[in-house]
Amino acid sequence: MSLNSIRPWRHIERRQSRQIHVGSVPVGGGAPISVQTMTNTATTDVAGTVAQIQAAADAGADIVRVSVPDEASSKALKDIVRESPVPIVADIHFHYKRGIEAAEAGAACLRINPGNIGSPDRVRDVIAAARDHNCSIRIGVNAGSLERHLLEKYGEPCPDAMVESGLEHIRILQDNDFHEFKISVKASDVFMAAAAYQQLADATDAPIHLGITEAGGLISGTVKSAIGMGNLLWAGIGDTIRVSLSADPVEEVKMGFEILKSLGLRHRGVNIISCPSCARQGFDVIKTVEALEQRLEHIKTPMSLSIIGCVVNGPGEALMTDVGFTGGGAGSGMVYLAGKQSHKLSNEQMIEHIVEQVEKRAAEIEAGEVEVAAAE
Repeated sequence: MSLNSIRPWRHIERRQSRQIHVGSVPVGGGAPISVQTMTNTATTDVAGTVAQIQAAADAGADIVRVSVPDEASSKALKDIVRESPVPIVADIHFHYKRGIEAAEAGAACLRINPGNIGSPDRVRDVIAAARDHNCSIRIGVNAGSLERHLLEKYGEPCPDAMVESGLEHIRILQDNDFHEFKISVKASDVFMAAAAYQQLADATDAPIHLGITEAGGLISGTVKSAIGMGNLLWAGIGDTIRVSLSADPVEEVKMGFEILKSLGLRHRGVNIISCPSCARQGFDVIKTVEALEQRLEHIKTPMSLSIIGCVVNGPGEALMTDVGFTGGGAGSGMVYLAGKQSHKLSNEQMIEHIVEQVEKRAAEIEAGEVEVAAAE
């Protein structure tokens, strides 16, 4: 059961948008917010790229983007698309012919940056290829590559310039009777990106792809993305997201889901509720949580697990989770199942036993034998 249905202060009213499809994945129109990432392998390395796509898909990625910088990459893309478990977005910059080739290779979506794709005529050629091959388009506006006339008009990259760029290119698609598009207005500056997205949400009903571009490394980039995208998602803006990190694409997927899970917008896997630990802890909370995060990565079923070091908050948190463990004294603690006190357990047996209990609970949830605890 979602907390949103029983606690109205958690409710998020999502912006109404048109729905398009990226391959088999619906985007917008009330569909679940999809999570994306992008490969960083050489696209010509088909095996390496497919392996990275598979790892991202295993982590939960709904869509994966692949860069297509040259003709050799276009040729490799056909094999990648054929072997990919998820729809592929072709990332196109500078040369419009790459967009045409990517559509012909079977890409589910073309990401084009209006500021560097070329003249309106070239954009129209890409549109024609997308239509012919049942391919959607993402208009990808970026603060770092705005058109010259907009920079001259506004003096510098700013939300108004980004939105104006996006709307100009929406008009080109619509004038060509093409409506299977989504749009992003990304910046590395959180304030600029958030302001641009807010303006964009009011200006169009197109599905919106959220992201803070070039956000940074794993920690700093996740924080910036969580602040920028989190506020927009909380306001109901956003139909698909990518957390852009200088890190493994799998980490981007994990962080994307964590942002969505924290807002109750999507659930996947085990949500671990744990204390920061202190001198009252009855076991090593930090090491235990680290071990459980690794041991439970294979669980895809949405469910909750509380790992609390002592009885100050442990019993209360356990009441709201599917499985819980609260530290006690004399080297043991209490196991809670479905919010109820169940049995004592030694700290030495804790990790193996909790993994077993989580796997059992996940199987019961999947079989429809029990409901997910309220904390989910």
